[in-house]
Amino acid sequence: MSRLALALALLAAVPVAAADWPMWRGPTRDGVAPPGPLPPLTWSETKNVRWKAPVPGRGHGSPAVAGDRVFLTAAEPEAQLQSVLCFDRATGKQLWKTVVHKGGFEQTNGNAKSSFASTTPCCDGERVYVTFMHGKTITATALGLDGKHLWQTVVSPYVLHQGFGSSPAVYKHLLLVTADNKGGGVVAGLDRATGAFVWKQERPKLPNYASPIVLNVAGKDQLVLTGCDLVSGFDPLSGSRLWETKGSTTECVTSPVTDGKLVFTSGGYPKNHVSAVAADGSGRVAWETKTRVYVPSMLVKDGHLYAVLDDGAAACWRCDTGAERWREKLNGTFSSSPVLAGDRVYATNEAGKTTVFKADPAGFEQIGESKLGDEVLTTPAVCGGRVYTRVAVKAGGKREEFLYCLGE
Repeated sequence: MSRLALALALLAAVPVAAADWPMWRGPTRDGVAPPGPLPPLTWSETKNVRWKAPVPGRGHGSPAVAGDRVFLTAAEPEAQLQSVLCFDRATGKQLWKTVVHKGGFEQTNGNAKSSFASTTPCCDGERVYVTFMHGKTITATALGLDGKHLWQTVVSPYVLHQGFGSSPAVYKHLLLVTADNKGGGVVAGLDRATGAFVWKQERPKLPNYASPIVLNVAGKDQLVLTGCDLVSGFDPLSGSRLWETKGSTTECVTSPVTDGKLVFTSGGYPKNHVSAVAADGSGRVAWETKTRVYVPSMLVKDGHLYAVLDDGAAACWRCDTGAERWREKLNGTFSSSPVLAGDRVYATNEAGKTTVFKADPAGFEQIGESKLGDEVLTTPAVCGGRVYTRVAVKAGGKREEFLYCLGE
């Protein structure tokens, strides 16, 4: 590479800092905001809104925040476009929009909570990566930070059931992707620079929606995947299966979390469950409940597991025994996953109402409540004292989406 090309490449790079939210579930892949200033406890359309940007079409993917930019997927059903949008982190100005796919919207299932842009992009500071269901395939795409196409790889054929919502994850030199489906999917590691398969493991012929999550558990990094009636641990670099046990239901949406010893999983079809599984290859299920935590992923803090149930209750369990410490009814139903910032849990229901409560095993304590928009099915990105959230507003029979940046 010439000096000029190297200089241009360095200028184009967006450093991914510890204070960013560069992928699904944040920098530590567990829904915990990075250290730093805390976001506000309350907001509204006229309070603590730093900026607001329109988003075309309908999508349920969450924002990714890296450097001075915010990335978001979008789908426009009428024009049959699937795109990645890039916004200025400070002002909300749209910097670029890249169409990744055109057409291929023939698969529909009538599920209102599904969209053609339900995945969260990820950024490694050099490229932006996204996965879309396009036609009857799942395809991974890499874009440059200027929005230009770099590579595209078909991950797997796809038989639609409820939709596709598995978000890619960056791990070292790899992009990790999953495409579980009734036709038989895969979990795979792609080379971030070229999109070539480095490794690939076949999956059961069952519908499932879980994203690849790398957790440091049992003393090492493991790619933990739930669903298809299994909890599985893989070496994220080689794809070798480290262990596998029955410990989940068939269809899982949530991403697992860990306390370093146990992996906590949940699912909602055909059975409801929250379970704690040993990640040491023993196959031991430490405890299990029949609680329904199907869509919102859970949180771990100081030996306790926190969850927001789909039907609107918040709950806290001991990590080691599963003993319930408390349960409190919240208003509405939930698809958005709660986020932990400091000792605060931010939980947003489907009607756009956010409840902030203490992550305290001694009891439930609400410390904030806000309402924004009319529909929220996505999880916010929380970093640098800001909340980046995708909100739908309905008025006069019209539905519009916006990306908000909330902060003091």
